Amino acid sequence: MKESDLKELEALPRSSTCRLISFDNAEVVPGIVSNTFFLVVSGVKPWVTMKVELVPLIYIRQPEYWEIEVIGCQSGIGLPAQAPYHVSLDISHLRGTVGIEVIGATSKKQIKVP
Repeated sequence: MKESDLKELEALPRSSTCRLISFDNAEVVPGIVSNTFFLVVSGVKPWVTMKVELVPLIYIRQPEYWEIEVIGCQSGIGLPAQAPYHVSLDISHLRGTVGIEVIGATSKKQIKVP
């Protein structure tokens, strides 16, 4: 990906159904295969019908901390009742030179990854 490609992506309109949401816990756990790692994030989502995902940001060069957003998307009829969530992401190829940074609506957490 070139810098011009990233600028073209950023120029597109933003979604109206997805938002950053808060998280309570974020940790990196090793996989069973050597040099593999998984990010596991949990918290409480504001809508029971909301789909929660971990979305890594796009970089042209490897950063010190690769930022990963905690995103909640709501579509269709929603139920505005809180519910717990647990999501995971294979970060084996999404690591910065030092680690990752999890970004939620109200907090950020840097985690060093070997």
